Amino acid sequence: MRVRRAAAVVLTTGAVFATGALTAAPAQAVTTPSINAKGGFVMNGATGKTLFTKSADTKRLTASTTKVMTAKVVLSQSNLNLDTKVTIKKEVSNYIVSKGASSANLIVGDKVTVRQLLYGMMLKSGCDAAMTLADKYGTGSTVNARVKSFIGKMNTMAKSLGMTNTHFDSFDGISNGSNYSTPRDLTKLARSAMKSSTFKTIVKTKSYTAKTITKTGSTRTMAAWKNTNTLLGWNGTLGVKTGSGSEAKYCLVFAATLNGESVIGTVLTASSEANRTADVKKLITYGYAKIS
Repeated sequence: MRVRRAAAVVLTTGAVFATGALTAAPAQAVTTPSINAKGGFVMNGATGKTLFTKSADTKRLTASTTKVMTAKVVLSQSNLNLDTKVTIKKEVSNYIVSKGASSANLIVGDKVTVRQLLYGMMLKSGCDAAMTLADKYGTGSTVNARVKSFIGKMNTMAKSLGMTNTHFDSFDGISNGSNYSTPRDLTKLARSAMKSSTFKTIVKTKSYTAKTITKTGSTRTMAAWKNTNTLLGWNGTLGVKTGSGSEAKYCLVFAATLNGESVIGTVLTASSEANRTADVKKLITYGYAKIS
C-alpha cells in the first residue's frame, strides 16, 4: 500500500509540474538578425522602444530618404492648402539636367498642385518636385534664396525632433558635402511624419497618375508615378522612402503594421538593392517577433 501511495504522489506531482510547464513556459528567444547594411535601427512604432540597432548613431549619407524631411516641413506649414497650384520653373529643369537627378518628369510652365508634388517626390523620387516645393515654401527674393531658406527649415525641424546627429544641405539628398543623418534619427523623423494622415496615404500608394494644367490651360495626364518602394504591402509594409546613390549606396526608411503591431526603422548603406530588401524583411519580421 505504501509503495502504491508513493507512486501516486509522484504521478500527481509530475502532472502538476507538467501542467505548470505548459502554462508558464517562457517565450522562445528571438534571434537577432545579421544585416548587410552598415547601419540599421528599428523601433516599436507605438511606444518608440528600441528593438534593433547596428551603428545606429553613425552619421551617413541619406540619399533620397532626405525627402521624408522635405515632405515633413511642407506638411507642417500653417494653413497649408494641398490644392494650391504651383508653376514649374525653368530653374527646376536646369537643376535636374545639371545634376542628372531623378525626376517626376514635370514640365516647365505646367501648373501642379502641392498634393501632386508630394506624390511625385515620394513615389517617383522626383528631385524636380522636391525643388519646386522648397522654392514654394522657402522665403527670399530668388529661387536660390528660397531653397536655402527651406533647407534651414529642414534643419530647424530636425533639432525640434531630437535628431542630434543630422544635418541637411539639400532638399533631395544630393549632398553638397554636409548632408547626413543616422538610422536612429531618420526613424524618429519617420515616426513623426507617419502621424500625418496625408503623408501616410501618400507613401503607401503604389501608383499615382497626376493631371496637370498646361500653359494653354489644357489638361495634361502624366505617365503614372510608380512607387520606388517595392516592399509595399509585404507583411504590412506601409512605406516610407527609398534612397540610393554612388556613395550612399542603398537606403530605406520603412514602416509596417500587422495585427496591431507597428515597427518603424531605417537601413543605410546596403551594398545592393537586393541586400537592402533582404535586410528590411529580416528587420520587420524581427521587430514583430520582439513586440509579441
